[in-house]
Amino acid sequence: MSIWIGRILSALVVILLLADAATNLFAPDFIRTEMEATGFPVNLAPVLGMIIAICAILYAVPKTAFLGAILVTAFLGGAICTHFRLGEFFTPPQIVSLLLGAATWGGLYLRDQRLRQLIPLNIV
Repeated sequence: MSIWIGRILSALVVILLLADAATNLFAPDFIRTEMEATGFPVNLAPVLGMIIAICAILYAVPKTAFLGAILVTAFLGGAICTHFRLGEFFTPPQIVSLLLGAATWGGLYLRDQRLRQLIPLNIV
């Protein structure tokens, strides 16, 4: 049962990341205000979209899921840090990034026996 919960949680993470990547790649004007507010020129949106898409795909593929989880965590940490640098504390983007990072590792933990052996928690 926990494997299926992990797969569903991981699928939600991948869907959300790919939706964000698609917005950056195909509709950068939609996020222009947010990009400029955080100090990023909108012409970098496609580059960010590619990075997000690569992280999501690596996370979705079982053989590269660990690498994908590390890269997703790094990307989300950068997003949290960007808002922290702007003096924003516990804002929706930070909370979403934090929850998405926790879901990334929670989903991987539940779907991958090797991670459960490496970090044996008594909650599962």
